[in-house]
Amino acid sequence: MLRVLADHGVQYALIGGLAATLHGSPLRTGDADICPSRLSENLTRLAAALRTMDAKIRSPDAAAGLPFACDASFFHNVELVNLTTKFGDLDVAFMPAGTAGYDDLKPNIVQYDLGGLVVPVAALADIIRSKESANRPRDRAALPTLRALLARQPKKT
Repeated sequence: MLRVLADHGVQYALIGGLAATLHGSPLRTGDADICPSRLSENLTRLAAALRTMDAKIRSPDAAAGLPFACDASFFHNVELVNLTTKFGDLDVAFMPAGTAGYDDLKPNIVQYDLGGLVVPVAALADIIRSKESANRPRDRAALPTLRALLARQPKKT
């Protein structure tokens, strides 16, 4: 999934549980969450990448997902879409809770090299900020672990 996004040149920040895992969290998640740039050319690349992944809208009423018009114009009109792909579940959030979107996250992105694949990951402090704002039970449960990880990170000078 992340390789396909990279191959298509999609600008995004990995957010959520998988991002927290890359920062060292032992908590596991069943999907990937991304916050893409809203620039038109990026939405075109995002749509192309998602078509390559056979993305469909995730629905409890349709195990295989629901087809949708996967093009840039679709993404101009949504804030969050939960998808299923041939690689697994992917949540696309343009305005994660507690943030102003990609442009807000971009300055603090941390690049993780996963065997030659460089993945742009939201900073741990930004993940915490988003989880605090979302305030869902699973986010509240993760916060002590994430705060402990942040406290162990070297301070920026």
